[in-house]
Amino acid sequence: MRRLADQILPTNDWPANAVPSDLIPPGRKRLGWAVMTAATLGLLATILVQILYKSEVDTIGFDTWRPVVYAYVLWGVALGIGQVLTRGEDGQRALFLLPALLFTIAMVIFPTLFGFYIALTDWNLSSFSGRRFNGLDNFWQMLGDPYYRNALFNMVLYVLAVLVEYVIAFGLALLLNAQIRARKFFRVVFLMPLMLSPVAVSWMIGKSLMEYRFGPAATLARHLGWDNPAFFSDPIIARISIMILDAWTFIPFMMIMLLAGLQAMSREVLEAARVDGATTWQTFWQVTFPLMLPVSVTAVILRIIFKLKLADIIITVTSGGPGGATDSVSSFIYREYRDRSNVGYGTMLAMAYLVIIVVFVTWLLKLANRFVRNVN
Repeated sequence: MRRLADQILPTNDWPANAVPSDLIPPGRKRLGWAVMTAATLGLLATILVQILYKSEVDTIGFDTWRPVVYAYVLWGVALGIGQVLTRGEDGQRALFLLPALLFTIAMVIFPTLFGFYIALTDWNLSSFSGRRFNGLDNFWQMLGDPYYRNALFNMVLYVLAVLVEYVIAFGLALLLNAQIRARKFFRVVFLMPLMLSPVAVSWMIGKSLMEYRFGPAATLARHLGWDNPAFFSDPIIARISIMILDAWTFIPFMMIMLLAGLQAMSREVLEAARVDGATTWQTFWQVTFPLMLPVSVTAVILRIIFKLKLADIIITVTSGGPGGATDSVSSFIYREYRDRSNVGYGTMLAMAYLVIIVVFVTWLLKLANRFVRNVN
C-alpha cells in the first residue's frame, strides 16, 4: 500500500489556503466515512434490538448485553480507522483523545441513558415478576409523592443554610488571618472537622453527644431547663440539628478557601485605605469584601454542590426521620432503594434530581458570573 505522502499532491502544487485534510484523495475519505457510518449503524441497531428484546416488545435479541459491548468496541476501532482515513495526520493525533472519549461514553453517557431507561420500568427487587416497562407511570407517581416534595423542600432549606455557613467561615478566616497568638494551632484545630468522615461525625456527635438520654449535650440542655432535649424528635429541631452537624463538618472547607484569598490580597491596598482614614468596617466592606468576591463566589458554589449531595449524615443519624422531616433527596432515594428495593421508581427520582441539579447549577454559574462582572 502506498504511503499517504505518495498519494497527495507535491508541495509546490498545493492550492492556496489548503489544509492537510483537503489533500487526502476523495476515495480514501469516502472509505473512511463508510467505515464509521457502517459501524455506527451497526452499534445503534444492536442497541435497539437489545432494548426491544429486554422490553419484551420483540422476541429477537440476546440474553445478555455482551453483544452490545462487542459492537461498542468495534465501533471505537472503526472510529479510529475512519479518523485516520478521512483526516490523515490530524486523525492520527485525534487517536490520542479517542480512549478518553470512549471511556467517557462508556462510564458517563451510557450509564445515564441506561438510567433513563430503568426509570421507565417497574422493577422491584422483592418482586418475582422482574423488570417490566411501564412508561411514565413512575414519573406521575413522583409528581404526587409528598415525601419527595418534602425532600426537595428540605434541600432548599439546606442550600439556604450555606449563606449562614459562609458568614461564619468568613469570620473565622478573618480571625485566622489576623495577628493573634497561636494562630497556626487554631488553624489546625479549625480544620480538624474537615479531616473526619461525615459518618464518623454522625456517630461522634449525632449519636453520642446529642443522644437524648445520656448524651452530654442533652444533659447540659436539661440543666438549662429543657425538660425533654430530644434533638431529632421534633421536625424543626431535627432539621436544625442536621444543618449544624453538616455545617460543623464543612465550614472549614470554605474557611480555608477564604483564608487563602485573604492571604493573597495585596497589603498595599489595605494600607492605602488606612492612610486615607478608613475605619476597620469601611476597610472590610469597601476594600476587602469586594476583592474577595471571586473567591467567595467559588467557595459558595462548591459548598452548594457538596450540599446537594447531602445524605450520609442524615442516613446515619435520623434515617430521614421523624416521618421524613429531615430527608434530603439523596437520602430519600437511598432509602427507596435500600428499604423498598424499588429500583425503577428510585431511578426515576434520581434522574429527575439530576436534571434539577444540572439546571440549577447552570443557572447559578451564570448568575455568579453576572454578579461578579457587575460588581467589578
